[in-house]
Amino acid sequence: MTQRVELAAVMDRLAIDSLITEYAVTVDDGDWDAYQRLFTPDGRADYSSAGGIEASAAEVAGWLAGTMELFPMRQHLIVNRRLRFGTLDQDIGDVAQVQADYVNPMRFTSPESSTGAGAGAGAGAGAESTAPDFVCGGRYAFTALRTDQGWRLRQVTVQEKWRRMQERSRDHEPG
Repeated sequence: MTQRVELAAVMDRLAIDSLITEYAVTVDDGDWDAYQRLFTPDGRADYSSAGGIEASAAEVAGWLAGTMELFPMRQHLIVNRRLRFGTLDQDIGDVAQVQADYVNPMRFTSPESSTGAGAGAGAGAGAESTAPDFVCGGRYAFTALRTDQGWRLRQVTVQEKWRRMQERSRDHEPG
């Protein structure tokens, strides 16, 4: 490979890494317009292994907007990214497959948070814990396509492998 080709490959890898990071941030921030802009016009996402839907990016964004209201605190950690360039469905180049593991701690909405107390109340005495009470993990399969606007997601598939829910304890509440 020439230096120019190697530099282009590094630049593509950085751009795709940034795309995957933006994906996590848009979901965590609940920015559903930005989420949709990450996809190609025919882009799709499949959350069915995690109890969700498989549909167009716009439909999934709508579903996520409603579902994520249950989790005001969420933080996708996407790690162990394996990237391969190649072809997909008769495309010639400019396609990347990314396999990445994830851990996603989340906190359910509490009755206190709807009255103004709770997660936003701070860490003082009587403040609700901000520890996650729902954590899941698994693997993403991303297909990215180079477009005139840069790299975009054509397909996102979630393969949830595990989940853990904490029971809410009353031990920490004053009695």
